[in-house]
Amino acid sequence: MSLSPTAQKFVLHWGEMGTRWGVNRTVAQIHALLYLSERPLTAEDIVETLGVARSNVSNSLKELQSWKLVRVSHVLGDRRDHFQALQDVWEIFRVILEERKRREIDPTLTVLRECAIEGEDDKELDAATLARMQTVLEFLEMLSASFQDFQHLPPQTLQRMLRMGGQVARFLPAGKEKP
Repeated sequence: MSLSPTAQKFVLHWGEMGTRWGVNRTVAQIHALLYLSERPLTAEDIVETLGVARSNVSNSLKELQSWKLVRVSHVLGDRRDHFQALQDVWEIFRVILEERKRREIDPTLTVLRECAIEGEDDKELDAATLARMQTVLEFLEMLSASFQDFQHLPPQTLQRMLRMGGQVARFLPAGKEKP
């Protein structure tokens, strides 16, 4: 499989963006390649197209499967695994947000809740420090609750909401309110 110059640019840039988001470059490039592909690809197809080691492709595919961004499919008469990425950008976005929340926000909330409870009895912790911890906890709880509210909305509804953008502010009371 060969990529056009534009497809190569997309795959390379997706890899660069992946590193900025904390994702391994090869993982992100494989995701981009599978997303652009018209058909499911074998690991050998990916090795050949991207010029990366087979072991790197294997580990990257496992990572993408753990993120639920890639699934295995089979082709009649071919015993090899074929890999296919989610094709709906809204579903990709939802899955990434859901997984990041599960892997990053949820454990942080657990620790912050423990700190809030333990901080009440910690004689060495000053009140201002505890208040700052609780502010972070409240912020992340609000984000988590908002995510839960939006998580199951149909993509069409989310699109309409995003297109409205700052126009929603017209319906809120004027002034500078503190949250």
